[in-house]
Amino acid sequence: MNILIVADVFGQHNNGTTIAAERFMRAMEERGHSVRVAAHCEERADCIQLPRRRIPFFNRYVEVKNGVVLAKPDRRVLRAAIREADVVHFLLPFKVSKAGREIAQELGVPYTSAFHCQPENFTSHLRLMNSHAVNRWLYWFFNRRFYRFCDRIHCPSEFIAGKLEENGYTARKYVISNGVVPVYHRRPAVRPPALADRFCILFTGRYVLEKRHDLLLHAAACSRYADRIQLIFAGNGPHREALERQAHRLRLPNPPIFRLFTEQELCDTINYCDLYVHPSDVEIEAVSCIEAITCGLVPVISDSRNSATKQFALTPENLFRHGDPASLAARIDYWIEHPEEKAALSERYVQYARQFSIESCMDRMEQMLFDAVGLGIPVKGDSLAEETVSVGPDGAYDPYAAPQLPAAR
Repeated sequence: MNILIVADVFGQHNNGTTIAAERFMRAMEERGHSVRVAAHCEERADCIQLPRRRIPFFNRYVEVKNGVVLAKPDRRVLRAAIREADVVHFLLPFKVSKAGREIAQELGVPYTSAFHCQPENFTSHLRLMNSHAVNRWLYWFFNRRFYRFCDRIHCPSEFIAGKLEENGYTARKYVISNGVVPVYHRRPAVRPPALADRFCILFTGRYVLEKRHDLLLHAAACSRYADRIQLIFAGNGPHREALERQAHRLRLPNPPIFRLFTEQELCDTINYCDLYVHPSDVEIEAVSCIEAITCGLVPVISDSRNSATKQFALTPENLFRHGDPASLAARIDYWIEHPEEKAALSERYVQYARQFSIESCMDRMEQMLFDAVGLGIPVKGDSLAEETVSVGPDGAYDPYAAPQLPAAR
């Protein structure tokens, strides 16, 4: 098939939407499809270039502070690209996707959509993340503007599929993880000598408010083992300097490491760390957490009502009360004091995480596209002619069960 991806944001590898889209493109190409993306991005053979969207004052905040460039719809370019496609996949419900969807419908080209951005991702920047009324209005706005015209929506987690149901989204929801690429697997890794005697705690995520790096800094300061703890923050983002200042004020015995790792470096870091902490208040899935557990790194996760990541908790000790540094510090201390239990749970996580392999997840993404064009071709694992159902794996801590992908036959 000729697959066209339409993206309002693409090409800046500092956000989960771009990373998920890149992996989706590679996976579809490996299956023999031709894939192109219509977006504003760096010059590349598979990119149909759209102009940059310029909004006074707003651009400074979005581009300079958050490192994100928005595309502007060019209907002539979009029409030419969509006309050549067998199916179009829209990533976000903004202006480019809205224009593209209208053109696809006019031309009779099948299309699918994805839900990669929660309202709370926006309202957190306005200090309104906890406003139920504002967030509910944004769900309504996204639906009214875009999703009510879509028959199929890719939902990376059962959590977000449930949110869409609650807010009146009537399209069929394909609950499919974004998946983990093979580079992430358990293997021996050499810890830097300077960290040899420390308990290394990793968190991977953009340095933005809703990720709550500040909470982990406070928890490390509260821990009974603060002198042993080494925090490693993998990522980048606009709040790095503020977090560095906070760490300095807290006088942590071991200054946190702030660094953007390559994929290979990140996998090595995961494999020599002792614990993974995910304090984020807002997550549609959190592939970074799946990458960690795939390597056998035991997680401690916020139980935030706005986050899907709590689905990866296999025991009560994998969760802490969201926004509570004392609760997080207690969980960190627990795992420092119970190394044998942590080692046993690490083995469980390696087995549990196999369901999130990129191969399995992309089989199901491909099936969604086949469904859209009416081919109905079953993939290797199973047929998504049946509704996708999420169930917890054996032994998972209920009620935070993760979506169980159908087993291959």
